[in-house]
Amino acid sequence: MRRITCGNACFAAFVAFTALPALAQPAYPARPIRFIVPFPPGGGNDIVGRIVAVKLGEGLGQQVVVDNRGGAGGTLGTDTTAKAAPDGHTLLINNISLAVNHTLIPRLPYDTLRDLAPVSLIGRQANIVVVHPAVAAKSVNELLALARAKPGQINYGSGGIGTASHLATELLKLMTRTEMAHVPYKGLGPALTDLIGGRLQIIISTMASALPQIKAERLRPLAVTTAQRSQFFPQIPTMDEAGVKGYEFSTWYGLLVAAGTPRSIVARLNSETARALDSMLVKEQFGTQGLEATHSTPEAFGAYLRTEVAKWGKVIVASGAKPE
Repeated sequence: MRRITCGNACFAAFVAFTALPALAQPAYPARPIRFIVPFPPGGGNDIVGRIVAVKLGEGLGQQVVVDNRGGAGGTLGTDTTAKAAPDGHTLLINNISLAVNHTLIPRLPYDTLRDLAPVSLIGRQANIVVVHPAVAAKSVNELLALARAKPGQINYGSGGIGTASHLATELLKLMTRTEMAHVPYKGLGPALTDLIGGRLQIIISTMASALPQIKAERLRPLAVTTAQRSQFFPQIPTMDEAGVKGYEFSTWYGLLVAAGTPRSIVARLNSETARALDSMLVKEQFGTQGLEATHSTPEAFGAYLRTEVAKWGKVIVASGAKPE
């Protein structure tokens, strides 16, 4: 066997190499984290974001500063995140509008599926079909029969073109081949006010917004939009159970960072998100919003986002919806 020898110079180089400290990634997080909410203060995205931000800050050992960057249907704050340094110090909480805007808004300044890295789903909120008590329909099937008997004469309200309440109803129309007239408002609140006043007949509303009116018997609930019954309204059937087979819709919230963020940082954020969502305080605060905490892997959230982009893209094209 041939013996390999090393001279003094070789030995000295070996000692110097082994004495070098192991190359390590910079500590994360190294400074306060910017938590972008791409909508104005006070809305659902803002409320959910602030609840999660507090617990994330505790787990990460750094301050998580909420930064409301509202405008253009959530695209301004999303673009800020997409163009941020991919180091995990800029986080984005967004909702179903992220998937909707991919098709609804032409020439987005970012690519939804390429420029953002999913971290985790955060929560899902069932929506609920509510009608004015004077409407002669006690079930979804009766409502659809009424709409077919009077094509275009049933008015449905929404929080505006491209909002969840708008597209959820357009999905219902497409799946059931019914015609109802859309009346868009600048927010779901004014639309519900007009529904209570009898100027509209139906709205597919967020759970949190409709709950007080249902309890006061100012609105009649017909079905929830999720695949399973809501833990908050277990007595109310799902749309599938009510006769619209395959109908499923929920308002969801998720956490994202800029594409290119190291996997180790995404994994750390994912684990801290899971810990935050598992806390009793977050579950209780989510419950007041009719929201169910929902954790996922980054891969599962990414797959779900792609599915939502495709699903709502078809609805937007079929309905002819254009941004306001």
